[in-house]
Amino acid sequence: MNRAFSRKKDKTWMHTPEALSKHYIPYNAKFLGSTEVEQPKGTEIVRDAVRKLKFARHIKKSEGQKTPKVELQISIYGVKILDPKTKEVQHNCQLHRISFCADDKTDKRIFTFICKDSESNKHLCYVFDSEKCAEEITLTIGQAFDLAYRKFLESGGKDVETRKQIAGLQKRINELETENMELKNKVQDLENQLRITQIHTSPAGSVTPKSPSTDIFDMVPFSPISPQSSTPTRNGTQPPPVPSRSAEIKRDLFGAEPFDPFSCGAGDFPPDIQSKLDEMQEGFKMGLTLEGTVFCLDPLDSRC
Repeated sequence: MNRAFSRKKDKTWMHTPEALSKHYIPYNAKFLGSTEVEQPKGTEIVRDAVRKLKFARHIKKSEGQKTPKVELQISIYGVKILDPKTKEVQHNCQLHRISFCADDKTDKRIFTFICKDSESNKHLCYVFDSEKCAEEITLTIGQAFDLAYRKFLESGGKDVETRKQIAGLQKRINELETENMELKNKVQDLENQLRITQIHTSPAGSVTPKSPSTDIFDMVPFSPISPQSSTPTRNGTQPPPVPSRSAEIKRDLFGAEPFDPFSCGAGDFPPDIQSKLDEMQEGFKMGLTLEGTVFCLDPLDSRC
């Protein structure tokens, strides 16, 4: 029993880095379920969880319930557990939250991993039954963790999910900037209409020549490359100038340059994103124990 979760030292990775970083590796398996465990690592912890879930599955099988089939999609972004028919994601386990992964050498169909739940922060042990691929799936998760950790270090701790969040924020800023520009144009048009109305309602006999710059609807034509009219507003102030789009460095509506996650330090992140990076750093620093071997690269550098 002591050799139940030992790792063969001569094992090499099963897939190319591109397969796990640009795509994912799919596997089919039966899902025995998940159960809470007290520790993030440990052979005995996993062995007890496997026994517990196997026993529960035998009871359900005796009641006529079949073990549900699932599809696993493994990549550097995590391990997804999906319904094989509907492709609905049942669980999404991020790699920095997975701390232990093993295949049972006493029952070569069984493999398992421990993952920290993102909502409850409890450690859950997931157990699967794969007739032929248990060991391969275990090694694939280990390789994905290895690649994800390297990518985390190379990017200075700015992971792909964080960049997606930042891209979403930048998109929203651009939308607000566009809305702000449209509102300025509408205000300018209303001011021009008011000015024309005041001229046309001047006392009889006065000459009210029409400005040659207005169109047939008495509107000032808008040109995105020409400066706005310097017509003063009703309170005597000049309307705000339209920001130039031809500048080499574009700025958002707050006057700030667009955020680049690869050119700033850790202190530049908003608190919510920084907390996510701190969590990832802690998870990767713990490492992934794969059948007794801890996969952990060099210590996290100061940029993280």
